Amino acid sequence: MKLPFILVTLMLAAAASAGDVYKTTDQQGRPVYTDKPPTLPAQRMHVESSTTDVVEAKQRYEEQMKRLGESDRAGTEAAAQAADERSAAETSAGDRAKRCQDARDRYQSYMTAQKLYVTDDSGGERRYLSAEEIDTARANAKKMMDDFCGGQ
Repeated sequence: MKLPFILVTLMLAAAASAGDVYKTTDQQGRPVYTDKPPTLPAQRMHVESSTTDVVEAKQRYEEQMKRLGESDRAGTEAAAQAADERSAAETSAGDRAKRCQDARDRYQSYMTAQKLYVTDDSGGERRYLSAEEIDTARANAKKMMDDFCGGQ
């Protein structure tokens, strides 16, 4: 009694694993692939299948994820570098503007001052500049303003 039941079960399992695939078209004319065609005629398709090597598939998946990670990392690094360059350019422009304004202020104060002085490093005492030293200081301030402001 058990032997025929086992044979029938094995035959059904073999039929299920070696199922046929049919191609039909639906009402909109699109192809439909199925193991049980709803209408006849249906074209029988020859489909080959094989087992998947799990280890090989895992290795391919890990390699692909590694490549994607490297690509993502490269994109992130490029974006960070571009942001750093923009920030440096903005800082540089802001720094230049501040230096220009400082040089203008210094030149303006030298031009309006009647007396200029320098402070002695050792004791902090003031020494007033002579007329020639004032002219030299004003010329240097003008040159610094022109250098930092670029003729603005």
